[in-house]
Amino acid sequence: MDNSIKTVKAFYDQASEEEWGRMDRNFFEFEVTKAYLRKYIKPGDRVLDVGGGPGRYSFWLMEQGAKSTLVDLSDGNIALARKIAAERGVDLETIQGDARFVDRYTEGLYDHVLLMGPLYHLLKEEDRIQAVNACLKRLKPGGMLYCAFISNYANLVWLLSKAPDLINDEREAAWLAGLKKGVDYAGPAFTEAFFIQPAGIDPFMAQFPLTKKHLFSCEGIAAAFQSTLGEMPEKGRESWLTLCLALCEREEIFSWAEHLMYVGEKQG
Repeated sequence: MDNSIKTVKAFYDQASEEEWGRMDRNFFEFEVTKAYLRKYIKPGDRVLDVGGGPGRYSFWLMEQGAKSTLVDLSDGNIALARKIAAERGVDLETIQGDARFVDRYTEGLYDHVLLMGPLYHLLKEEDRIQAVNACLKRLKPGGMLYCAFISNYANLVWLLSKAPDLINDEREAAWLAGLKKGVDYAGPAFTEAFFIQPAGIDPFMAQFPLTKKHLFSCEGIAAAFQSTLGEMPEKGRESWLTLCLALCEREEIFSWAEHLMYVGEKQG
């Protein structure tokens, strides 16, 4: 385990409760992503949730009747997932492990594999390729792979909405220089992170035996405004969610979002 991965593991080991509650604070990311998962995941389907943190999506999918196996790098995330499973009386299989080697920790084939986290914490491209290939080894032909990325514009969205004074912070200099040049960023952020240019997602995923179904912005147009919109009365919030879903596959608004999701069907 190299130093960057150790840093990521240590970060989530102490932030598992924060990670569990993140979807409460990011209503649009959670609801838009769930809408796409509903398109394909049906009751009785087997799901492998790789890098799924303390299991927010796994628990939701089990409520929909799917069967989920959760794999995560962080001992803290896995411990919290096991605690919540015990409290709820649900049978969630949990495994502590590295996404790059998930095929070694698991057996059999799954109808769906979620890779919604590791690709934005693996700094080296060869590690990201290895993680995708490991997931594909556990995916049935015709099964669906869901890969999440953090956009290189995510930090821009965060600075503008939360901390505009940090534009002059020297810690932002390397990311900002890359943003101006239109290149990806890999290095220190909220922890060690990889931020991709949205236009680079399709070429990266094209090297794998997948048929693209969707590329969408998880927050739609709402990323910078989730705190405000999340506090709206339900009717108004649902109207904004409807608009997010209508626009979230439009490439011209990808820079509005923090997270982007590729959905592909395994060939063969």
